[in-house]
Amino acid sequence: MKITIKEIAKEANVSIATVSMVINKKDENITEATRNRVLDVVKKYNYIPNAMAGSLVTQRTHIIGLVLPDIMNPFFPGIARGAEDKANQSGYSIIFCNSDDKLEVEEKYIESLTKKMADGIIIAHSSSSEKMSEVLERCKVPIILIDRDFDNDNICGKVLVDNASGACRAVNYLIENGYKKIAYLSGSLKTRTAYDRLEGYRKALKDNNIEFCENLVKYGEYRIEWGREGVKRLLEENEKFDAIFCGNDLIAIGAMKELKENGYSIPKDVGVMGYDDIYMASLVEPSLTTVRQPNYQMGYKAMELLEERLKKAPGSRSSSGNLKTITLDTEIVVRDSVRKIK
Repeated sequence: MKITIKEIAKEANVSIATVSMVINKKDENITEATRNRVLDVVKKYNYIPNAMAGSLVTQRTHIIGLVLPDIMNPFFPGIARGAEDKANQSGYSIIFCNSDDKLEVEEKYIESLTKKMADGIIIAHSSSSEKMSEVLERCKVPIILIDRDFDNDNICGKVLVDNASGACRAVNYLIENGYKKIAYLSGSLKTRTAYDRLEGYRKALKDNNIEFCENLVKYGEYRIEWGREGVKRLLEENEKFDAIFCGNDLIAIGAMKELKENGYSIPKDVGVMGYDDIYMASLVEPSLTTVRQPNYQMGYKAMELLEERLKKAPGSRSSSGNLKTITLDTEIVVRDSVRKIK
């Protein structure tokens, strides 16, 4: 038997407002006897509140959209888990959206999440472009950027990693171990993340008086296949290198595979270094020396920032002057794909 709040109120001999407060757990000022009387009727008829109707009253659905570029990349599930854990602690539910690193897919998800009355969106966007700015301008809910930086007045907060510093630290580590001809297999430069890692690579070379060689830098995608392709290009062009720094661990794993298939021993002939510290980094042979990003913490902090914003008036968004940015640090994880050169 389906029952309404009005009928519950009548049977419990209370007002409709009292029933609503008990159901929505806003009953601090209601006596225990009255609360129990309402709950007994709710239990008797197995009453389930209409979430949509409730959201129309509170202007909150407690739903958060999380838009990630590639859920198959082992780096991003850590972000998702961190965001989900914090959301669960705070009474929110997360809708996961995989954009395949495509702006048009992100646009579709942002519009869909807005229509579904999501309270806010956490996004690692695909492109630092004017088109992305237009997409964010149309979004009517708070937005938190994660992993990939971008400037837009509608962004309420950012959780980033110092990628320039992380890449510089990685290349310095290679140089400290005796490597001098260091190639770089980069991800796509359509994101600031890739630009920052390239700048870190260049800074480390400059700081150590090593000339930057454009031929040793190849640009592609954050995928295993690109790691293989990047090494093929270096070999086909007869470039001389004694180490390869890679834009992420997937690229590094592909690079190692291609090097081994071409008769190179790692790290005896070529040192290889990655970025991210995904779970596979410790499982490949040799195990991968890499730069660890705190991906779980990134997701957790992003949800914390969004929750802070949602404690303000429903639908409020930050201006650039109130933007809060959290920048997390990286660390070198030493394994077996880099050795000390005498």
